[in-house]
Amino acid sequence: MQSWRRRKSLWLALSASWLLLVLLGGFSLLRLALPPRPRPGAPQGWPRWLDAELLQSFSQAGELPEDAASPQAPHGGSCNWGACFDTSKCRGDGLKVFVYPASGPISETHHRILASIEGSRFHTFSPAGACLLLLLSLDAQTGECSSMPLQWNRGRNHLVLRLHPAPCPKTFQLGQAMVAEASPTVDSFRPGFDVALPFLPEAHPLRGGAPGQLQQHSPQPGIALLALEEERGGWRTADTGSSACPWDARCEQDPGPGQTQRGETLPNATFCLISGHRPEAASRFLQALQAGCIPVLLSPRWELPFSEVIDWTKAAIVADERLPLQVLAALQEMSPARVLALRQQTQFLWDAYFSSVEKVIHTTLEVIQDRIFGTSAHPSLLWNSPPGALLALSTFSTSPQDFPFYHLQQGSRPEGRFSALIWVGPPGQPPLKLIQAVAGSQHCAQILVLWSNERPLPSSWPETAMPLTVIDGHRKVSDRFFPYSTIRTDAILSLDARSSLSTSEVDFAFVVWQSFPERMVGFLTSSHFWDEAHGGWGYTAERTNEFSMVLTTAAFYHRYYHTLFTHSLPKALRTLADEAPTCVDVLMNFLVAAVTKLPPIKVPYGKQRQEAAPLASGGPGPRPKPQAPAPDCINQIAAAFGHMPLLSSRLRLDPVLFKDPVSVQRKKYRSLEKP
Repeated sequence: MQSWRRRKSLWLALSASWLLLVLLGGFSLLRLALPPRPRPGAPQGWPRWLDAELLQSFSQAGELPEDAASPQAPHGGSCNWGACFDTSKCRGDGLKVFVYPASGPISETHHRILASIEGSRFHTFSPAGACLLLLLSLDAQTGECSSMPLQWNRGRNHLVLRLHPAPCPKTFQLGQAMVAEASPTVDSFRPGFDVALPFLPEAHPLRGGAPGQLQQHSPQPGIALLALEEERGGWRTADTGSSACPWDARCEQDPGPGQTQRGETLPNATFCLISGHRPEAASRFLQALQAGCIPVLLSPRWELPFSEVIDWTKAAIVADERLPLQVLAALQEMSPARVLALRQQTQFLWDAYFSSVEKVIHTTLEVIQDRIFGTSAHPSLLWNSPPGALLALSTFSTSPQDFPFYHLQQGSRPEGRFSALIWVGPPGQPPLKLIQAVAGSQHCAQILVLWSNERPLPSSWPETAMPLTVIDGHRKVSDRFFPYSTIRTDAILSLDARSSLSTSEVDFAFVVWQSFPERMVGFLTSSHFWDEAHGGWGYTAERTNEFSMVLTTAAFYHRYYHTLFTHSLPKALRTLADEAPTCVDVLMNFLVAAVTKLPPIKVPYGKQRQEAAPLASGGPGPRPKPQAPAPDCINQIAAAFGHMPLLSSRLRLDPVLFKDPVSVQRKKYRSLEKP
């Protein structure tokens, strides 16, 4: 009897030990289903799975598939950034790119790529002055293969760009050339030297692109759908709450209920399971991003796009395909807050880097420029937080606190002073009264007068308590938005010489701007609309119940937008503003709206001054009814942006007690209510 009790106790102890081992091992496997956070400064490839020893506890010998041995990289595996790229050619002007002309016919896609590069700040027409020489690999539509250029020099400081898998066998040795290729395999990719591109469909838009399709960030209560990409096309949905292992061919269980949806339309799912073995599955990755479906990559054999700078742990999950049940359990137990954060990040990454061919090309060049700058490159926060590195230029700053977008994240606040920039165009009368009104503001740090007309500069200017600087302009309207080194504050009050403001209006508008430093805060407004009759965008300066633009003849904004206007906008748009001065307000509002995804803010303005104020700085003298820009202006700008970024608002911010029936002595901004 005692012997039986001892055997029973021993059996219970062994069972408890085995259960504890299984639980501990299971938790380790679940942790491995989520990728680790990338180390700052290191090339971010995907993890190689190191859990074979743990897996032996759950499987029989020989049951697990062996990972194939990694062969040597086919194009110069010994090449790295320090050994195969000469950064001395990039000193001075930074990254300048020369594109080799095609030796034969090229497709429409390549025409658009060339136009995108030539319109960017990176392009140069001189190969001798270029830091990077770019060779476009011709696609399958042309039936041609790329040939070695004359200045090949063993590929040094060259970039071979392939937006689609190469249809031709390699006709020359790549040597020391970098390769920017769509979905390269992890075996051929050289981290920190090559650039991994997304697998783009042939019909991917050149610029702008469709917005993310996510309508509801949080999944429906109690239901978390899986979308499984199928080999024959389409997606199949299943519920993670079931005990099925829907993607594993070796699973003998019933795959459970599901629906098959053919074509390119992605169902409303929380997680998208994508195979890591089939190269064509890489094209589904972008589709999942656009739809806000969290990509779950099953042991991927291809490098994810721009993994050197994008922290994919914030938007995607890497799972081991050998552990279907454990991965399903991890997805089922994921907290709603984590799901929300991942889905929001998919939408940001899609819009910032992948929604158009132009963004993909510019991101590629920005990655290479960051390598050149080294310690002066974008920090990870700028790459992985809105609005993204393409709109946070490292030539302006690498500190998030210097940009208008990150004050809330950093727990900081803009400085409490502004610079007034007064543009004096024809007829060139000195704005003496306006200078006195602005100088009376307690927040004004300096006044700059941009003299931009043919008359000679006045010999004397009014005395003010703060510095007054006169800048001799180049007689162009776009001079108003040049990043002058004399501007010392973050906030700029942009004014036209014919504007009329009171000191109280200036003070209140600046206080509002300090709470919304990424947006434009202005007094005069206008709005856009879709004109069905003409099939295009229209524009009105009439006062209505909503607006989408504020006029830069009297508006606050961050000085960083001068840098973006000058160095980020295509030259053709700046030329348009110079040739049609009434377009300059539209262009600046387009730029800020495209960056922030937010409308401007309106503050109160005197009624009499509003009726007499000019719309833009394009003609002499005030006019009672402002002249709106021609419809072609707004349509040309919208076509250049590739979409309509303007957003309408019905909000106006007024001071507390504004027009309330109380004593004027109790009101802080008293002159706002004066006629």
